[in-house]
Amino acid sequence: MQLDPNYFTILSAILFSIGILGIFLNRRSIIIILMSIEILLLSVNINLVAFSSFHGNLVGQIFTMFVLTVAAAEAAIGLAIIVIFFRNRGSIKVEDAEQLKG
Repeated sequence: MQLDPNYFTILSAILFSIGILGIFLNRRSIIIILMSIEILLLSVNINLVAFSSFHGNLVGQIFTMFVLTVAAAEAAIGLAIIVIFFRNRGSIKVEDAEQLKG
């Protein structure tokens, strides 16, 4: 039994909205902003896999693997930067990060 792609599109839209709300409503914690970006990438990946499966083409699924790889690297580098920032400043608030602007 194959599900209609509309279900996946609705799920993806809900996740994308949660990610956007997480970025705009929470301006205090850098970690929550990074998690919201990951939710945005997850919603895009759901769409890619759903429509790739619907059309019988593997290109979307292969592209999803590349997006997941880049997202994992982004998360690792972002967390390393946050750890170094926390060691230097003592907090991970966005307001403290704005002081680093040139």
